Order: sequence, then structure tokens, then C-alpha cells
Amino acid sequence: MKRTRAQESRAAIEKLYITMRHLFMRGSYKPMGVSGESLVDSLLVLSPEIYGLLAQDEKIELDGLLYVMERLPKGIEECRYIRLISREGYENSNFQVIIPAKRRRNCYRVDQDQMYVEMTRGRSDIYDILTHLTFLYIESEKIRNNSADSKGRIGLNWEMLGKIVEKEENGEEFDREVACSYLSHVIGRTFDETHEAVMKFESSPHANSLFRIVYHLGSLSMKEAHEERDREISFSATLRLRVGHHVYGELWANKIKAVLFEHKLIERPLHIVSANLHSFMNTIYGHQALGLKSFEEVEKVAMDISIQAKGSKAKEILAYAHENGFIEVNDDSGTNIHVQLFDTAQMSESTIIEGIKIPEDPKKKPVILVMDYAFGEQAYECFDELLKPYEAEDGKSYPLDVISCSIMGKAGILTGKKGDIMIPDSHVFEGTADNYPFKNELSKKDFEGFGLGVCQGTMFTVLGTSLQNKDVLSYLMESSWKAIGLEMEGAHYQKAIQSESLIRQSIRKSVKVLYAYYASDNPLETGSTLASGALGMDGVRPTYLITYKILEKILK
Repeated sequence: MKRTRAQESRAAIEKLYITMRHLFMRGSYKPMGVSGESLVDSLLVLSPEIYGLLAQDEKIELDGLLYVMERLPKGIEECRYIRLISREGYENSNFQVIIPAKRRRNCYRVDQDQMYVEMTRGRSDIYDILTHLTFLYIESEKIRNNSADSKGRIGLNWEMLGKIVEKEENGEEFDREVACSYLSHVIGRTFDETHEAVMKFESSPHANSLFRIVYHLGSLSMKEAHEERDREISFSATLRLRVGHHVYGELWANKIKAVLFEHKLIERPLHIVSANLHSFMNTIYGHQALGLKSFEEVEKVAMDISIQAKGSKAKEILAYAHENGFIEVNDDSGTNIHVQLFDTAQMSESTIIEGIKIPEDPKKKPVILVMDYAFGEQAYECFDELLKPYEAEDGKSYPLDVISCSIMGKAGILTGKKGDIMIPDSHVFEGTADNYPFKNELSKKDFEGFGLGVCQGTMFTVLGTSLQNKDVLSYLMESSWKAIGLEMEGAHYQKAIQSESLIRQSIRKSVKVLYAYYASDNPLETGSTLASGALGMDGVRPTYLITYKILEKILK
């Protein structure tokens, strides 16, 4: 019986993860050797939407390349050896720290050939970077093939591109249009496409120019093919020892609970929220400091802050916040998840948003804990550790009085467009039938009438957003699963909430759960995938609307 394209794709995803896990346990591999071949083959079979033209023999995928380079350390295309490490003391060295713009992690360029990348966010982070690197190696082989003739002789366009890159690296002037002409031959794209891509890379301060990236990727491929100077990816022994053992999640959670204890907030009612670190502060203190009385008024102020408009109220709100119960807990554990605490007992106004009063009894005044977005499996590690009782130095154990857990996230939508809202009533793990149904305190009705599309139903927690293609996603949407969207953390959060409330009983069984996502992309629509760029200003309304509705629900 012939397998469908969706079945082949799902098998390729499974094979990718099994292979990555095996290579991780082994300690090192050569991406273009026998070991790496399995990853390359599986990624080519899957051909994810985010990597566009990956499976084409000659054309280089340009939007996908920019997406990847903004998530990897600047200069990684020049390095033959990439080593994934744990937090091992390099932060105390004199090596310059390189932090990618769109995936915050510490990276160190040790020498001309070696890049060390710190992995402190768990397995999802490792799988994510290995997928991106595999994409780069596939593209580098195309660049090498495009740069030589049928007899393997290097072409003039490649040699001229090398001279352009040398000029650029020396800070000398060169003719950009001539350079685009050479480059277009090497990457198998039209002059127009090449010129447009060059401008996109130039407008991103977080990646080298497209000329440099293409030249160095191709050079490493040539050195491997002609001089046997193999590229290699390795994993440090400490990293292999620590992954899966909640090392960073425990450090992170203990610091937060120590701050709650120190400020005498440990026994107060607690509402935990996973979200961004601006919308809750601007909404709560926008109301308190500026007297904003409705969602529309909050949204207008938020818009001004987002575009950094002259006279925006950002500084005024922050200054007021620090005097009215706002506590920042910056991460130093390695999780890259910063936290904000809002102590309603220290607030000078009696309402937290219009119509929602703070209880008068000091012991019942709630504390709101907002944590930045986690990444994949890291969500389980951090939430699981956070919900455990605090073991104080005096030997006493303090269980947290968690009233609600709210998750606001970005997700890919299958039944709508960028900026729409998704309300899940269950999360399903991709590639399994493992499912987490729950009673969501938020509903579709809460978000109607605000000019945004809203859908409610099942959401899939996927192993990686860069591993999805149309066949798999169409199957999830059109089959009896009736999926409305996909994200990376929902089931991990729910697993932690259920285990701590229903099995370990660290928190109350009746804990309220609120989930809402806004669509950062539609992976089924060409031009609306993650590689097409961020939501920009279109993301302000759904972000602040979800924030407003969460505050309404948890404090009513």
C-alpha cells in the first residue's frame, strides 16, 4: 500500500529526532559524512515550508537563510567546527559573547575555525539548532555545485565573488550591482531576487552580508570536498550529562521563590502567567498611572510605545511601576527567562484594570508572576520546578498558593491569518496520540467583536516549528483531529500543571487554567510563514487583548 505524502513526512520527522538523539548521545558527527547523511535525507524528504526551496537542486532558499542566520551566532558560516556546550565558565572568560537576535543564547568564537554555542534551554533548543545547521549544510553543497562546471573547475563568478568579499571584509568600496550579478549565478536566483535578498540581509544588523555568508558556506564545502578538511559538530560531555535533569530550571525557579520569600509574598494568592514582558506591565500600570479606562485606551498607549513614538508613556509607566509593587527578577541561571512580579498590595489604586477591584484583606491581595516565553521542552522543566513548594533555609517548606496558570503564546494558525487568535481546549503532542484536554477559562466568546478572527479547538504541540510541511499540517487540520494551530510549549505546560496539581499535589487541584495564542504566521500560506518576518504592529492588538482578558478572568 502506497504511503501518503503526510505519512512520509511524519516518518521523516520521527527519523530526524531519533537520529539527532543518537548523534547527541554519541558526542560528535560530521554533517556531510555518513552520520549526517541521515539528517540531510530526512530534511530533504520533509522539505519544511520555512525552508522553501530546500529540495531544489540549484536554487538557494533566501528567506529561510535569513530566518536561520538571525537565530544563529554571527559568523557561524565561517566555522568548520561547531561545539554545543552547557554553561561551562566561558561567561567568565575574555571571549567576546555573541548573542543571536531572535534566539537569545551565549555563543563564543574561540578562533577562526571554532564556534561554541551555549545550550541551556533543553532538548528542543538542541534539535532546533541542529535542524538549522543541517539546512545550512545542504545549501552550502548547492553553492559549491553552482560554482563549478561539469568537470569540477571553479567558475569565474565564484572567483570574482571572492574578491568582492575580500574588499567588503577590508572595508573597501565595491559595486553592489556587479557583486549581485556574480552572486546570482552562485545561488541560482535571478538578479532581481538576489538584489532584494542582499538588501534584506543588509537591513538586518544581526547577520553578515549575503555575499559573505554565501562565500564562506561555499568555501567550507569546497575545502571538505577537495582538501578533506571536514566540518564537524560536537557536544560537550557536560552538556550531555545535564540535558533532561532540570539543572537550569531548578536554579531559575529557586531564585524566583527566594525573591517571593524575601518580599513576604510566598504565602499570598499567586497567579502565574507565561507571556511577553511588556503587555502586562503596560496594561496594569497604564491603568494605574495614566487612568486608562478601557482596552482601546490601553491599546493606543501600547501602539505609541511599540513604535517608540515621541512622547510615548513608556518611561512614565516604568517609573510609576517601580514605586507601586513592581519587582524585576532577571535571569542569571541560563534559562534566558526573565520574570516580573506585581504585588497588588503595594499598588496605590484600588483597581488593577477598569472594573476589577483588588481585595481589601491584605492576605488576599494577589501577586501576579509574569515569566517570559519558554522554549519547547523547557516549558515543562521550568513550570514543574516553579510549582514545587519552596524549601526555605530555616528548614520549612512553603507550598505556593497558585490560583491560576495562564499561557499566552505565539503560534502558527491553520484556519485563519496572521494576527488572529486561537483558544485551545486540548493540546496533542505531534507524532503521538498523547493528549491533554483541559477546561480553558477563556473562550471564543471573550474575544469576539474586536475585529480579529478567533477560533477554538485542538492545538498541536510540535517538536519544532521548522519541521512542518503542508502535507502534515493539512492532515492535522482536515482529519478528525481538526487542529486549529501549532505551537511548541502548550502540552509541556499542561503536563507540569497536571502532574503538580493532580498527582504530586504541590498546588491546589482546582487551579484555573487559561490558554490563548495569537497567530504569528500561517505555515500553509506562502508568504505568511515564519520566514516572511515578524508580525510588527499587527501583533499589538491581539497581544494586548489577550492580556486584558487574562487579567479580567483571573482577578474577577
